[in-house]
Amino acid sequence: MKLIEVITDEKNLQPVTSIAEQHDSEVNWVGSPDMQGRQLIRILVSIENRQSILDALQGLLGESSKILVLPLEAVLPRKEPEPSDQKAKETVTTTREELYNSIVKNAHIDSTYLLLVFLSTVVVAIGLLEDNVAVVIGAMVIAPLLGPNIALALGAALGDMALMWKATKTTIAGVTLALSLSIALGLIYPLNLNSHELMTRTDVGLDSVVLALASGAAAVVSLTTGLASVLVGVMVAVALLPPTATLGLMIGAGQTKLAVGAALLLAVNIVCVNLAAKIVFWVRGVKPRSWLEKQKANQSMVTYMVIWAITLVVLMVVIFIRKGFIL
Repeated sequence: MKLIEVITDEKNLQPVTSIAEQHDSEVNWVGSPDMQGRQLIRILVSIENRQSILDALQGLLGESSKILVLPLEAVLPRKEPEPSDQKAKETVTTTREELYNSIVKNAHIDSTYLLLVFLSTVVVAIGLLEDNVAVVIGAMVIAPLLGPNIALALGAALGDMALMWKATKTTIAGVTLALSLSIALGLIYPLNLNSHELMTRTDVGLDSVVLALASGAAAVVSLTTGLASVLVGVMVAVALLPPTATLGLMIGAGQTKLAVGAALLLAVNIVCVNLAAKIVFWVRGVKPRSWLEKQKANQSMVTYMVIWAITLVVLMVVIFIRKGFIL
């Protein structure tokens, strides 16, 4: 259950109440109008109905009112689920508004983001050089580069060019900082070519492609269903920072051939995460509210999925050539 608070003009009380009734929701409190004739309406909404009622309220009220979505720890007395509700619950996703608020914060370039990239790069570089898997995993869990890529996919799903541009800049800034720092570390510290953790990031195969696609899809599924705990596993499975740091270390040490392998792995991870995330957003029906915005978003979504798919095909051809399967 969710609690939706609507702060609107007194004249909208009846239409808001009607919308709640149409969506089998309960108006459980109506406040007295204030001096400006605005009043607070609280609506108890089931999880499966919250997106449809939010869309209806936004269509009715526009920008003149405030709509707040509040989480609830419990509702008493409990309402036992009916058998007819089971199918609806199976398709429940987090609302686009909740998704946007949880994802967009990861697309900002600020001091915290840059500091996290800096610190995690130092940690993962040490782990790679020392062949310490625990240290590498610790840096992977921080995963500062995963958030902007998920935000980029959400921007494509919603047709939000501003979010896409912001996420792109954040990704470029993070990768540039991590790469520059790891190049500097590669120039300073001796390279340990016996490190298993380091050398595994210089080789990429079809298993890497499948892993990145599955992990990118799992990340979006976890976000759209509210199972945020799954993200920790995704961060470890398809971390973008270790191949970035490996690429920088190899460049700094003058290991060009190994650097190409790390660059290829980084490119595969980025492409697969974005492609898989876009597909899952599309399949789960994450799209704008209005018809016109939906049409624009569908066009951009198809275009970007085709671009990412073609890029992945090109990368796979390069992988086959590098493995010697194509002469």
